[in-house]
Amino acid sequence: MTDTVKENEIIVGLDIGTSKIAAIVGRKNEHGKIEILGFGKAESVGVSRGVVANIEKTVASIKQAVAEAENKSGVNIKSVHVGIAGQHIKSLQHRGMITRNNTEDEISQRDIDALVDDMYKLAMAPGEEIIDVIPQEFIVDNEQGIKDPVGMSGIRLEANCHIITGLITAANNINKCVTRAGLSPVDLILEPLASADAVLTSEEKEAGVVLVDIGGGTTDVAIFHEGIIRHTAVIPFGGNVITEDIKEGCSIIRNQAELLKIKFGSALSGQMKDNEIVSIPGLRGREPKEISVKNLASIIQARAEEIIEHVYYEIKSSGYERKLIGGLVITGGGAQLRHIVQLFELITGMDARIGNPSEYLGKAPDELKSPMYATGVGLVIKGIDELGKRRAAGVQKASPETTVKHRGSWFNIFMDSTKRIFSDDTNDKEI
Repeated sequence: MTDTVKENEIIVGLDIGTSKIAAIVGRKNEHGKIEILGFGKAESVGVSRGVVANIEKTVASIKQAVAEAENKSGVNIKSVHVGIAGQHIKSLQHRGMITRNNTEDEISQRDIDALVDDMYKLAMAPGEEIIDVIPQEFIVDNEQGIKDPVGMSGIRLEANCHIITGLITAANNINKCVTRAGLSPVDLILEPLASADAVLTSEEKEAGVVLVDIGGGTTDVAIFHEGIIRHTAVIPFGGNVITEDIKEGCSIIRNQAELLKIKFGSALSGQMKDNEIVSIPGLRGREPKEISVKNLASIIQARAEEIIEHVYYEIKSSGYERKLIGGLVITGGGAQLRHIVQLFELITGMDARIGNPSEYLGKAPDELKSPMYATGVGLVIKGIDELGKRRAAGVQKASPETTVKHRGSWFNIFMDSTKRIFSDDTNDKEI
């Protein structure tokens, strides 16, 4: 690492998932790759389907993951970029417009920021708030299809925006957990967008691609075309429902069901041999239970097909089904299930591959190159991108209130109430 890489470039991504909570500490090296300085993980016992169900248990898990990350990286973690998911997440398309007073001046980033800020004033259903506004393309004086209007002249500036909404209470509970763990939430990022940054190439986004992130409690879907996010959805099923089906279908305890799924599971029962048997130890001296691997695969396949059908419905609903040359990229812990790619291809008729975050990683533990850490790595990438934007705007070290100025009113109100800001007198290794 060269001296040009400063300590304040260190970013921490906090992935609060249903099955695990992961804290990943990283920075960009001189080659443009993400160097992981350390990471920690803890079992997530207070989160259900991507939503906080128990504050105290979630706080304890966050503290455990962060403490492990601090020990491994030697970094005193104070601020984190947090992911948000859950079945309450929705998306919609909307066109915004502003009229510029001075026609002599060129369109600047400030004009775009004003247009985006205006989108946050849209009326939402009670209890819902806008989490993020993503401009897709701009229209300047009725000239359509403009990706970057900065520097152009024009009076009427419009933008087609992808708007992501969620429940205020769900987002506030995440922030409450993070702050009670002694951390400052710098940003709240939709998890499928973070995962997309970690596993998708710019060529795939341009050609048209579907990201499918199969987590423990939810399956996140993000569709890109011509380099632009076109559709997002959160399906309230994930790897945990497969484990529950195995538990019920084989009459075994949950831990055994999870191990069976990981070691012997398959999404295609036709690929399994009829005579292959797995023996499960009995409880308290009872006789061992023998389970057919083919029957196990049948249970898994039934639920996996249901998840894939939901994904395929979202693809068809987006209107981009026939425009996705890049096919499907499957990531998350569920992507490790044997034959899941073949089942996706069989049901959707689209090409598919597993998405690993290894392409964007430089120095990193091998464990982090697994698809189950795609969201955590993506949060670090998003944080580094945000740092670059702040630098471009001339802000070297911003407070959380500054960095979330485009994140919707609920986040600003929450951050104002917590009064948590970065102090300038901390040591170099503190972030």
